[in-house]
Amino acid sequence: MNQSFFQIKRAIVILSASIWGVAAPGVMAIELSDGTVWFEKSPRLLKITTTYSQIYLRGSTYYFTLELPQDVGEQLGKVVINQRQGFEDIRFKLEDTRAFVETDGERGESLTIEETTQDAQTGAIAVTFGQAVDPGTTVTVGLRPIRNPITSGAYIFGVTAFPAGEKSHGIYLGSRSIRFTEGDEIDSRRH
Repeated sequence: MNQSFFQIKRAIVILSASIWGVAAPGVMAIELSDGTVWFEKSPRLLKITTTYSQIYLRGSTYYFTLELPQDVGEQLGKVVINQRQGFEDIRFKLEDTRAFVETDGERGESLTIEETTQDAQTGAIAVTFGQAVDPGTTVTVGLRPIRNPITSGAYIFGVTAFPAGEKSHGIYLGSRSIRFTEGDEIDSRRH
């Protein structure tokens, strides 16, 4: 049998072990024969928060916090954030995107962002790090909207993480919502 068959078989075994929470000793990442890199274990979306939840307000930042377990197997190279539901599409100031390491719930070292782009058709925002983020790190990405939405309610965002590398396969981490209100509530978890 050819070598690519064994690489794919090994990747399936590792992926299965990862899904069931069984550690695969000595394995640092999953790489398919075509060079595509996968996380060995999924990063986790911890929370999505906002500094201000009042509708139509300017100056807010939406924070997306994810954890890369020590045994994730690869560095984090890119995060894609997509508004999945809401009464209107929120527009962002891509040039104001920021990212930082979070330690014990506190803002830590700033991370360099290579680029932030938005897909014209889907609206998905891709944040590519200047230097890949190591496993064992909690990272927060901050997006600045032009303004909060005009209509109150829950706005749902989905987050996908990609390992570093030219050919990487992303893992959808799930979604969380931000609830916008007509009052002047301030999120107490402000960064």
